[in-house]
Amino acid sequence: KGQPEKAMRFVNIIEEENKRMNSQVGKVLQMARIDKRDFNLTLVEIHAEDVILNASEKIAMQVEQKGGRVELDFQATNSIIQADETHFTNIIHNLLDNANKYSPEKPDITISTRTVPIGVEITVTDKGMGISKEVRKHIFDKFYREHTGNVHDVKGFGLGLSYVKAIMTAHKGLVDVQSELGKGSSFTLTFPT
Repeated sequence: KGQPEKAMRFVNIIEEENKRMNSQVGKVLQMARIDKRDFNLTLVEIHAEDVILNASEKIAMQVEQKGGRVELDFQATNSIIQADETHFTNIIHNLLDNANKYSPEKPDITISTRTVPIGVEITVTDKGMGISKEVRKHIFDKFYREHTGNVHDVKGFGLGLSYVKAIMTAHKGLVDVQSELGKGSSFTLTFPT
């Protein structure tokens, strides 16, 4: 008695892990394609702020569980960009995940947009643990992980930021990081319009 429920729980766990592994494998293959410049972007007109709003609602649930908040500061006069919807959505999620992950307690995340001479600037700012100068030099390198004494610390940038960098380069855009240890980080994406 009770075995079917237990079996179902295991099936669900296996399915989730399978999805996660497929996603990781997908990312590795994607990076291989990006390295060879062997991938096609499907550029469409995207309202960047709509995608950001959607992504922020998803991360807000996790952030609020930690007693934190996500704020939007949309100042761009026009947030329409030419971008690949899947890749654009992925990199926004990626930056929001990092902002949450590297804010150990009460994450305070702001996502802002503004119009700049070349196009639209999107900035994800957190008040988390920040990134040292040494780590900032390598942060967009593939598989780079910050070395810390505690192996249980969540410190792996892994494929995340190298993917963000590759996608921004493919869009002829820019990615920049400003950070101070103990004070937080800001990642800025600039899309030409």
